[in-house]
Order: sequence, then C-alpha cells, then structure tokens
Amino acid sequence: MLTSSNLSTSNKTYFQGVSAKGTTSTEEFNVAFGSTNGFGHNVPTNTKSPSEAIYKHFASLLQIPTEVTGGFFISRNNSLASVPSSAIIASGKDQEIFILTARRTNMKDRLNKGNWTLTLSGSLSAGLLGAPAGAAGTSGLQLTDDSNTTNPTVTPVGDRYNIVSGALGTVADAATTRTFGFYYPDPGIMILSQQELSASIPGSHYSIAQAVTFDTGSLAGFGITGATTTDRNQELRLVNALRQSGSLNFRDEEDQVSAQYFCRVRAGQCNFSNNPTFVSGSLNEIRHTDMKGNPQTFITSIQLYNNQGDMVAVGNLSTPLKKNFSSEATVKVKLTY
Repeated sequence: MLTSSNLSTSNKTYFQGVSAKGTTSTEEFNVAFGSTNGFGHNVPTNTKSPSEAIYKHFASLLQIPTEVTGGFFISRNNSLASVPSSAIIASGKDQEIFILTARRTNMKDRLNKGNWTLTLSGSLSAGLLGAPAGAAGTSGLQLTDDSNTTNPTVTPVGDRYNIVSGALGTVADAATTRTFGFYYPDPGIMILSQQELSASIPGSHYSIAQAVTFDTGSLAGFGITGATTTDRNQELRLVNALRQSGSLNFRDEEDQVSAQYFCRVRAGQCNFSNNPTFVSGSLNEIRHTDMKGNPQTFITSIQLYNNQGDMVAVGNLSTPLKKNFSSEATVKVKLTY
C-alpha cells in the first residue's frame, strides 16, 4: 500500500491518495485531515486553513443542517442514548478527524458493510525512517462497523454505522464502550476520531512530514501539535499506519432490479415480416409461393417498449422460434438492470 504518484502538490495540501503496491497511478482511497482549529498547515494571515475547510466540508456533506455547526461527535457518540463509557474526549465534539474516502470511479453503488477490517499498525519495522535498530513489533488496532448488531443512523447521504474495534463485522467492543468513527457505506466515507486513534496506537509525534515512526513510549502515534505555522502533512499518519499493516480491503456492491415478462404470441400474430424481401411486385405479393396460405416465419428477438412507445430493451432468442397460423408461443423475458 503506497501513496499515489499522480497527485499534484496543490492536491496534497488537502489529501493524500492511497494506491495498491505496484499500481501507484491508480488511486483506491483518499485520506484527508480535518481540524476545526485549522491545525496542521502553514496558514497566511486572514486565510482559512485547508484542514478547517476539510472539516467543514464533510460536516456539511454528511450531517443534517441542525448538526453541521456542532461538528462531529464521534468519541462522545451522539447517536447513542448515553456517552460511550470509555470515551477519550471528556466533553464536546471531535475537533480533529481523519477522513478515508473510496474513489467513486472504483465503486459501484456503495461499499459493503459488515465484512471489512481496517488494520492500523503501531509497530516498528526495519528500514522505516527514524526507527531504532532492531525495533519491531506486532501491535495494531483492528476496526470494523457494527452493522451486524446495531440499527443505522439516518443521514443525508444514507445509513451511518459506528466504527468499533473488531474484524469482519464481528464487534469486539461495542460503540457503547468506545466509538472510533462513523462509516457511511453509500458514499464510501469513513470519519475517524483523531483522539480516539491517538489514545490507541502509541508512537512519536515528531517530524510528521517524514515517514511516521512508532515506538512503545507514551507519545501518541496520531498526536498533533497546535501550531499552524508549519505544514505537517497530518494525513500521512493514517497512510503510514495503513502502510505498515498492509490491510485495507473492502468490497463494493450494486443494486440490480430484476423483472420478468411473459410475451404471448397468438396464432394470428407474427406470421409475416416487415422485411421488404418478403414480398415483391407492385401488389406486395408474397415472394415465395410455398409461403402463401400458411406462411412459416421465425421469431429471433423480443423487443420491450414503454408506455410512450419507446423501445427500452431488446433480447435475442437462443434459437429461432418457428411460427405460423396454427401455432402460438409464450416467451419469458427476464430483464435485469
């Protein structure tokens, strides 16, 4: 799993592309960082930070109008009857979030729910910039959605589920204990709480613009600084945590409407042809005399029309169907779209 190679510098100010190893020119997901305080960027005077713009954009996109200005309440999950018992944030909204979005061109109707696992690794690996010699580990955090156990929350972009610890839809700790984010399968978006991730994966928060290094200390792997005078490339924290684990697998799905129609051909129907070669002469007499009295024709295709007389579907029969005045036929048509 690598960052995409075809993003411009201006794009990388707002998000990073994530590609499968070996196909860096094809983006599968985008990762962005949002902050209501504008943290993480060098912001000129009287200019809004890109991270602030990102936070407000996704708030207006994913939340109902009365919730937009309030922001995302992930750690203190506002879709539950009570605050999660192990919420990291003591009060208020999540002021910093990570956003993981699937590329719409690679999706069908939506991402599948209940069968994905997002693994974020806090372990060190050899060759990682800044990693101490011989440092290695297997620590990590596995996340999934709770669609198998919880009814969704309705949003302007479709159903929303909680992102909790677990794997492949099997919940380890319910959202009532701890909520790491919100999952929107229809647009293919995941909103993750920076502070919940920070409290779950230890690591260093220095040199954020470089490859993220993790250790067993008390510094948070997803920690940020409040400075707005330096571009920190905060989204690289999530990208590198994914890169170490190598686990980001989703399935998409699409809706298919299937309808069946029975087309009855009566004895007196479809016994002639509109093909001009079927007749000859000024009187349009049947060309072949053996067709007179009891013509033999063959049905090769079925066409379906709407109420306005427009043809909307056509299907070919596997073999031509013989038809004359002494025979009838019923053709079953299955239309899937």
